[in-house]
Amino acid sequence: MESRMSSLRRLALKATALVLTTSGLGLTSLSAHADATLLNVSYDVTREFYKDYNQAFARHWKQTTGETLTLNQSHGGSSKQANSVVEGLSADVITMNQASDIDILAEKGKLIPADWAKRLPYNSSPTASVTVILVRKGNPKQIKDWSDLGRPGVSVVIPNPKTSGNGRYSYLAAWGSVIKAGGKPEQARTLVQKIFANVPVFDGGGRAATTTFAQRNIGDALATFESEVPLIQNEFKGDYQVVYPKTTILAENPVSVVDKVVDKKGTRKQAEAYLQYLYSDEGQAIAVKHNLRPRSPALLKQHQAKFIGVPTFTVDEVFGGWGKVQAEHFRDGGIYDQITAAGRAK
Repeated sequence: MESRMSSLRRLALKATALVLTTSGLGLTSLSAHADATLLNVSYDVTREFYKDYNQAFARHWKQTTGETLTLNQSHGGSSKQANSVVEGLSADVITMNQASDIDILAEKGKLIPADWAKRLPYNSSPTASVTVILVRKGNPKQIKDWSDLGRPGVSVVIPNPKTSGNGRYSYLAAWGSVIKAGGKPEQARTLVQKIFANVPVFDGGGRAATTTFAQRNIGDALATFESEVPLIQNEFKGDYQVVYPKTTILAENPVSVVDKVVDKKGTRKQAEAYLQYLYSDEGQAIAVKHNLRPRSPALLKQHQAKFIGVPTFTVDEVFGGWGKVQAEHFRDGGIYDQITAAGRAK
């Protein structure tokens, strides 16, 4: 009996000293259990941002409520991630780089209300970026604008727009640049077709495209988010420079609670606070640290040297919204599929 009691005491001590590790954060806490666990399903170039943000929010939540919060993060091509949630991945929150990848949670999964974007400021987009062009040192191909990516002999790396929000924004930035300059849709289509004929490999997401360009040394240019450029320069230690086109697209980063998941798990309070804190002074400052454009006018003005003033347009302004974009450009058999099929036929 004494031996059995000793064993039970050892088990109890082990349970009390259980170390909980916050996935992807490098954080540990001594606790018998977490009060709540949240999963943030996001796109593939936000790993570092949410790693820092999760640490800050977990600390803020502990200080204000006394609860220990475990925050897990999942990253990949934005559309694949969104579909994973529709198919059953239990995300408490979803943080994407375009509204269409959250809309499908309402349309296909019935997981959130159709008007989800009205629940937080700026159409539930606490941060934004712009799509830019990264070139190699000295810009040997003299790439200055979207039209240059369609020239013969220029190789450009863009992730697959069917699976990547980064790729969709690049496609729409090039198309919209023609429209904003007074061009017609057929002229925009011609330019985009030339650009995508110059893409040697279609990676599934923005981070994979970065690896193709920076590590595998493929391509003369990489179309990517402004927020990615310093990371590429720091991580790959290559000689690259950024080109700001004459006009580009504003890439807004929307977020939403996944209602059916949080109501089932009982985590609505924590999930809503997690997203609201993105708008806080600390949340916005972390965004700036990771080169995401803050919504705070004061912070944006303070860091105007970092966030170059470039003329931008939105998806709503030029294309009539993401629903129309998806139906016309990125549905199976849509304009994008027609463009790539024409390129393969040559």
